[in-house]
Amino acid sequence: MTASVNASRTSQQALDAVGRVSTGLFIDGQWCEAASGARFDVVNPATEEVVATVADGGAEDARRAIETAGRTQKEWARTAPRERSEILRRAYDLIMERQDELALVMTTEMGKPFAEARGEVAYAAEFFRWFSEEAVRIGGDHTTTGDGRNRILVSKEPVGPCVLVTPWNFPLAMGTRKIGPAIAAGCTMVFKPANLTPLSSLALVDILVEAGLPAGVLNVVCTSKASSVVGPWMSSGIARKISFTGSTEVGVRLLEQAAQHVMRSSMELGGNAPFIVFEDADLDRAVEGAVAAKMRNMGEACTAANRLFVQRSIAGEFSERLAARLGSLAVGDGAQDGTDVGPLVEEKALTKVQELVDDAVSKGATVVCGGSRPDRAGYFYAPTVLSDVDPSAQLMSEEIFGPVAPVIPFDTEEEVVRMANDTPWGLVGYLFTQDVDRGFRVGEALEVGMLGLNTGIVSNPAAPFGGVKASGLGREGGRVGIEEFLEHKYMAVPRS
Repeated sequence: MTASVNASRTSQQALDAVGRVSTGLFIDGQWCEAASGARFDVVNPATEEVVATVADGGAEDARRAIETAGRTQKEWARTAPRERSEILRRAYDLIMERQDELALVMTTEMGKPFAEARGEVAYAAEFFRWFSEEAVRIGGDHTTTGDGRNRILVSKEPVGPCVLVTPWNFPLAMGTRKIGPAIAAGCTMVFKPANLTPLSSLALVDILVEAGLPAGVLNVVCTSKASSVVGPWMSSGIARKISFTGSTEVGVRLLEQAAQHVMRSSMELGGNAPFIVFEDADLDRAVEGAVAAKMRNMGEACTAANRLFVQRSIAGEFSERLAARLGSLAVGDGAQDGTDVGPLVEEKALTKVQELVDDAVSKGATVVCGGSRPDRAGYFYAPTVLSDVDPSAQLMSEEIFGPVAPVIPFDTEEEVVRMANDTPWGLVGYLFTQDVDRGFRVGEALEVGMLGLNTGIVSNPAAPFGGVKASGLGREGGRVGIEEFLEHKYMAVPRS
């Protein structure tokens, strides 16, 4: 009885938190409805129930937003770095004060277990704190030409109005990772959150307003049809930068559009992360690393371990240990206490995961645990381990985006490096070995932008996040993150 009462109370708290989120468009410092008057539903994937409706923006709303950003840019760029810094720091404090409420909103709209959602809120806030410190450290250079005749003065200026487009899987952190450096650099923004999970982003808007962000700096247009909003922004001639996180397919289209106006571009695209375990690895550490790298956000992450390559001599034991860990995880509504694994975000995602598992099994893989959808409402999928996965299986070349860990045995170092690199993507890789030389040797051979050596977690606001090959362009976070929003200006001054 106690658990049932507590679950009901938690669910009501979540609905109350969602009810406090503004659900309009935010343009020029004002909440408003879409020009069409249309709205779209936000569904709780754990219950399949509509929990909110949000203003459904279109081309006219997009035009108003980008024109506002363009009109506001010059004044915002002149603000003192300390002022921009303090806005971000106040926003950080407000997010942390409201950590539980923001986590409830996130859990309700995308299913992430509450404890993990709280972790994302803190992670998201840290981008604001990090870039509040970077805002007052935007540097330049002063040197002399080789012939001694001129001074070389180099300054950095905001790139200008930015288009920000974020995905649904980390609905708060993906926003702060882009908004933070844009504010710090002095750029205005138009922002389109994902239509599956807009509420966390909309809650962030009110926090930034309370923190003192001036009207017109951030303009937010949610929409059920991304092209109707992002297309006008890209063709406006006002936007000077696009920062996008999402699929490689969409990223390529945006790069084509950006080329028409020679826009600066940051792209964080798909991943197909190899997770490599050599026979000399600390197996307990490797299994825990695999749980972290695979199960973060139910596997719905571009950094998720997608292909687990395990040296043949330990592949069987590793599979059994991993299956024991994943099989012990509690699957359920993220708002319930004790839940380890929430639902996938929508029915389409669930169908794709099952198709990938069925394909692997048809090509010889063995289901060690999971492998099916539980018999319950919601978009749930059981944590799954597949052993002896054939390299021809479809999930070897596609992002799984679900709680499925395919284990592929390998024999030699050269073989696993070849298999790991046999993909168009190169976002992140994971490597477990106690041989330091091998760790550096294989790590340097892997074609990735990030590497976890004996760890299953790489993301950190203080580190540069991004990939190579089809996984994207540019870096977010770290000391280089703000550079994506700055232009260098060189001034030649004759020496008297």
